[in-house]
Amino acid sequence: MKLKVTVNGTAYDVDVEVEQSRPSLGDMGVIGAYTGPAPTAPVTTTMPAASANQIVAPLAGSVARIMVEVGDEIKAGQVLVLLEAMKMETEITAPADGTVGGVLVEVGEAVQGGQALIAMA
Repeated sequence: MKLKVTVNGTAYDVDVEVEQSRPSLGDMGVIGAYTGPAPTAPVTTTMPAASANQIVAPLAGSVARIMVEVGDEIKAGQVLVLLEAMKMETEITAPADGTVGGVLVEVGEAVQGGQALIAMA
């Protein structure tokens, strides 16, 4: 088969020979778009506190980021800590408005499910 190909403004006549054909997905009866579940947003979790003034880890993991400091005023739903477990990040959010009384963990620390992360004042 003869084709004309232009590369950087210069035209070339080329001969193309197909030696062996590979099956395509269409040849195998696979036609259409992916219809599986849509990708999900990061998981946001608020767990019941171990006590009335503590926010706890919902699962075991390692502390990836701490977004608050002692004395910060926080709002319900605000992300306080980011945990990483099995290459997935989980946002730990405030269950209610309040003030951070203490940060009980450090970045890089391994935590267990149910372990207190933040103390509210």
